[in-house]
Amino acid sequence: MNPEETPERIQKVLARAGVGSRRQIEAWIKEGRIKINGKHAVLGDHISSKDKIKVNNRIIDLDSSTADTVKVLAYYKPTGEICARSDPKHKKTVFDKLPKLSKGRWINIGRLDINTIGLLLFTNDGELANGLMHPSNQVEREYAVRVLGTATKEQLANLVNGVKLEDGQANFTDIVDSGGEGVNHWYHVVITEGRNREVRRLWESQGLKVSRLIRVRFGSYILPRSKHPGNFWDLKESEIKALSQDVQ
Repeated sequence: MNPEETPERIQKVLARAGVGSRRQIEAWIKEGRIKINGKHAVLGDHISSKDKIKVNNRIIDLDSSTADTVKVLAYYKPTGEICARSDPKHKKTVFDKLPKLSKGRWINIGRLDINTIGLLLFTNDGELANGLMHPSNQVEREYAVRVLGTATKEQLANLVNGVKLEDGQANFTDIVDSGGEGVNHWYHVVITEGRNREVRRLWESQGLKVSRLIRVRFGSYILPRSKHPGNFWDLKESEIKALSQDVQ
């Protein structure tokens, strides 16, 4: 940052520095975990590189932390891992095997529940993470879903037209019948938000049980068929640019 910089909202500056997503930072402000020049931050505060910022008593060097290039890491999440940095009830988290960053920290772009496998993205850029997760941008998430039984035309219509869940109206924007044998049937579905267990809850609203759930796409990025659970890899510059364009 140059000496003539204009102070910006604390959420924006810290997200850009890779401290966390805007939503995470807002929560930390409300919890009193962020200080500006020794005083607790409040929503609406503006900061610059001249300010001394502490997050959870850790000093944030804005000059150096914002100098990193944007990175995006893809991870093929296996079952049995939770999307948290740590949890006393579970030993395995999605962060355990990720490579360390020299500056900033990995921010997960959305979540997958413990029994769901597939594509999970991480970035060191909180602004990108916020844009891809924010409901207003309606970034598509595609899943391959195996259900017990075959849905009727009426049930599929309900899932596209919308059903009322406990946290509000929800629907799939697209459903493709992918076939199946015996009692199992596969579908590919698309949603544009990331509510907790939303895909499973939508199918359950129609009396259908999900027996396997795999996220195969997030925005413009498709899970490569060559990858396997537990693999992680860096996205190419062109792939990161395409993700950035998903929220423009």
